[in-house]
Amino acid sequence: MAPDTVTLTIEGDDATDELTVPSDLLDILREQPDESDPQVVGDIAMFGLAQRIHAAVHHSEGEPDEEIAELESATLDLFEERFGSSFGELTGHDH
Repeated sequence: MAPDTVTLTIEGDDATDELTVPSDLLDILREQPDESDPQVVGDIAMFGLAQRIHAAVHHSEGEPDEEIAELESATLDLFEERFGSSFGELTGHDH
C-alpha cells in the first residue's frame, strides 16, 4: 500500500512546479506541531540551498569568483533571517 502523500506548489515569477512527498515524512521532519507542510519544505529547501552555495564557495577547486561569494553571503544572511541562527551555528560547519 502506497503511503499518503501531499502535493505542494512552488511558485516563481514566471513558472510553477509541484512537489509530491509522503505526508508521514513531513510529520517526522516537522519541528513544531503548528508548522505547516509548506514551512517544513521551505526550511528544508533553505538548508539545501545554503549547503549547495557553501560547498561551491568553500569546497571547490580554486577560488570562487566574486559573484558566487556574494551569492553565498546573501543566502547565508537570508538563512539566518529565517532561522534566527547562522548556518554555522545550526550545522556545526563554519569557515
